[in-house]
Amino acid sequence: MTNYVFSFRVPSDYAPHAGTTAEWQAWFGGLGPALVDVGNAVTEYAALGEVGGSGSRMIAYSLIAAEDLDSALALAKDCPVLRVGGGVEVGPVMEAAGS
Repeated sequence: MTNYVFSFRVPSDYAPHAGTTAEWQAWFGGLGPALVDVGNAVTEYAALGEVGGSGSRMIAYSLIAAEDLDSALALAKDCPVLRVGGGVEVGPVMEAAGS
């Protein structure tokens, strides 16, 4: 198994609604043992260079275990962020020597 970073992005004008927390909790719960680390929400956002385009911002990240990139993408496909016009960036974690 490989760990993958899921970086959750939303439109820059996104504002959560009353059911947002429950949606995310249900989705994370459905990931089962693939959820390595729920991660953290990002409370402020700034960027240098071209990062996801000017119309979006990162709101959180998580670590997920999957067999390969296609399997990781399959786990991301029902993410609540997709229902609000956002996206999930998915990439494998490279283990650094000595860590």
